[in-house]
Amino acid sequence: MEYTVTQITPVKTQVNVNVPAEEANAALATAVALYRSKADIKGFRKGKVPASLIESRFKKEIATEATTDLINVHINQVMGELGKSPMSRIDVGDVTLAKDEPLAYSFSFEHAPDFDLPDYKGKAIEQEEVVVSPADIDTVVERVRRNLAEVKPIPDDRQAVDGDVVSVSFEAFENGEPLPGVRAENFELTLGEGQALPEFEALVKTIPAGSEGQGDMTFPADFINTELAGKTVNMKVALHVIKERILPPVDDELAKKAGNFENLETMRQAITQSYTKSREDLHRSAAQKKLLDGLLAELDFPLPPSMVDQHLAQMLEDYVNQLERRGKSVDSTGKTLADIKVEMTPRAEELVRTQIFLSAVAAKEELSVGPQEMDAFFYRLSTQTGQDVILLKRYYEDNNLMVMVRDKLLADKAADFIYANAEVTKVPQTETPTYGVRD
Repeated sequence: MEYTVTQITPVKTQVNVNVPAEEANAALATAVALYRSKADIKGFRKGKVPASLIESRFKKEIATEATTDLINVHINQVMGELGKSPMSRIDVGDVTLAKDEPLAYSFSFEHAPDFDLPDYKGKAIEQEEVVVSPADIDTVVERVRRNLAEVKPIPDDRQAVDGDVVSVSFEAFENGEPLPGVRAENFELTLGEGQALPEFEALVKTIPAGSEGQGDMTFPADFINTELAGKTVNMKVALHVIKERILPPVDDELAKKAGNFENLETMRQAITQSYTKSREDLHRSAAQKKLLDGLLAELDFPLPPSMVDQHLAQMLEDYVNQLERRGKSVDSTGKTLADIKVEMTPRAEELVRTQIFLSAVAAKEELSVGPQEMDAFFYRLSTQTGQDVILLKRYYEDNNLMVMVRDKLLADKAADFIYANAEVTKVPQTETPTYGVRD
């Protein structure tokens, strides 16, 4: 096999391959031998079928399989010799091997551009110090109290208020006829937390427990169900029960229930440690990003279009999912997907540029990702998503996503390497972060 290389763009290369007839025949013979060893044809013992019969009966399948196998061998060989890693699917011309005939084909792929790395060691960067106030810890303790609150039916006949948990059945009507899909039995929600439309919650608050009520309400114009968006309906509601949350006192017993802590002080110490770690990670992440942004500002190189497209597709999917979880649709934003894509493109390009830079750093520093680190990633993902770790890993393998995972972990390692070799100066915290810790 001989090949020539043509660089179409700084991020796309085409390889033209010429295969002599002898190599083509060898590939076909290998495929014939494989089929012969497995073929089960009446009148012949397994593995003893004449090669000529195998060739005539499975001619098309043999040619296809032999072509695929040979091209894969060539691609691996060429990639190793060129020292390039494809960042897109490899496009191969439509060709098939034929006996005693040479074969010419080409394949193309996108890859990272060549560029000179800036000096990334010993860079000066500031990281904010961590400050945790007693009020911060009190906020988390209150969240713990709420999670451990006892929910009991109210002892009197008052109407529901924000914070109460209600159980309702409801159905919507239009012109006296029930609307399909807008009906539920024994639906439970907490008032005042945005779990239902404001007009619906306002109606519920007018009904005593054990009673029924009705009222007109209009669905928002940007409601996710476009058939209901902007429509006014008559909503009939039966309120079965009103429950209130009884918050436990802040004492040692609360600490024991929250996490088997010895006492309240031990729990507050644990919360402080967790909160401090959370803020430390956030401050470090912010400083690390600022450091990387500074390094990337020194670079200017073209990006593989397919990588940008892949990031854009994932970002758009995440955005649409977020809208749907909030009961919204893309139409409700007043923009089209094309508009949103244009807005997201700079961010997608930034992510690709960062990944290419960090991959180059990882290669220069000879960083690697081992099997144990890959397994640790899937165990973390399993914990976060609640999915079986083996099924998760199989999904990534079946969908050719393992390289993507490895590249992400490698980029993280390169970012950590750069930060570990930076001159970090701690500075006072400038503002209170808007985040907390897990309960």
